[in-house]
Amino acid sequence: MTGWINLPNILTLLRLLLVPFVIQAIVAGRPMLALALFGAASVTDILDGWAARRLRLSTQTGAYLDPIADKVLMSGVFLALAAAGSMPWWLVGIILGRDMYILLAVAVFLLLSSARKFPPSVWGKLSTFVQILTVVTCMTRNWLQISFLDPLTSAMIWICAACTIWSGLHYTWRGIQLARAH
Repeated sequence: MTGWINLPNILTLLRLLLVPFVIQAIVAGRPMLALALFGAASVTDILDGWAARRLRLSTQTGAYLDPIADKVLMSGVFLALAAAGSMPWWLVGIILGRDMYILLAVAVFLLLSSARKFPPSVWGKLSTFVQILTVVTCMTRNWLQISFLDPLTSAMIWICAACTIWSGLHYTWRGIQLARAH
């Protein structure tokens, strides 16, 4: 395979293609299907990273496409869960607000400085992990209808909000440091 067409990028594209099906399953009230599709999309994320590193198939296209696919999946799932009444809108606002804030900050840096690399922080990765756990907990509660999962889901929502806000604050601190360096 040549150029950008390789196994990791095909897996990333597959993840993007799964997003509308995950969203449709959530909105249609099919939690088992939604969870299975979300799981399949998550597996493509794990496999594309593994293939890019292990098979040395990293491309610039993949470096841009992978985080976009991740954000489209997670944003779509949170929006669909809120639309279905399973997730509070204020949490969706925090998550999407932080993501838009980070994108805006990166755009400003790209326009006004020579900085071109913006690696994720440990807090950003933790926030993403907690967001995934929150989604899986919520979808599992919707599927199994076990009352034990109600307080766990509520706790995960608050933990998710705290981690998302903290990572946003951490990215702000890193941005200030980067601005001072440039």
